[in-house]
Amino acid sequence: MSRRVGPLAVVGVAVVAGGLGVLASLFVAGPGPLLGTEAGQRLYNGALTASAPAAPEGVAMARRGDRIDPFEVMRLDGSQIRLPEAYAGRSVLVNLWASWCGPCIEEMPELDRFAREQGDTGVQVLGIALDDPEAVQAFLARIPVDYTIAVDAPGPADAGVRLGNPRGVLPYTVLVDADGIVRKQRIGPFAHGETAAWARF
Repeated sequence: MSRRVGPLAVVGVAVVAGGLGVLASLFVAGPGPLLGTEAGQRLYNGALTASAPAAPEGVAMARRGDRIDPFEVMRLDGSQIRLPEAYAGRSVLVNLWASWCGPCIEEMPELDRFAREQGDTGVQVLGIALDDPEAVQAFLARIPVDYTIAVDAPGPADAGVRLGNPRGVLPYTVLVDADGIVRKQRIGPFAHGETAAWARF
C-alpha cells in the first residue's frame, strides 16, 4: 500500500535539505563568509565540540569565558612554558599549527607581522606546534618567525584540546586575556591584515 505525500511534507523536506546543504557548505567545503564572523566561529566550534569525544579524565577543556587550567608545553630549547602563568598580566594569542599543515604555513607571515607590530608591550604571540620537534626545527630553519614557538605531542590531551579544540582542526587560535581567560577562538587561518582586528576584545 502506497502513502500519499502532501505538499507540506515536500516543502518540509526541501527546507531541511536546504538547511543541511548550507551547513555542509559551511563546515565541509571550507571557510565561507559566515566562518569569517564571530557568530560563525562560535557555531562552527560548537558543532565540532559537540561531535567530539570527551576529553580524558583530568583534562579540562577551556571554553570561551573559562580560565585555562594550567598546563605546560616545551620550547624548542627544551625549557617549559606554563600556561597561563607565563603570560600573567598580558594578553596572548595562542596559535596551534603543524609543519605539515598548508593553511598554518600560509598564515605564519601574518602572525609574524602582527607579533612584530605588538612588540613586548602588546598582545603576545605563542605558536604551539602539534608536531615532532625535529620537524618543527627543520621547518623554522627554512621559514623563521620572531614569535615564541613551543611544541606538544598531538593526542587526546594536547594543548589544542585543553584550549577548546577537541577535534584537532588546524590552524586553531585562541585569544587569552591578561587573567588567563579565553576570550576568542578561531578555526582556520588568518588572511593578511585580519589579526589585529581579531585580537581585540
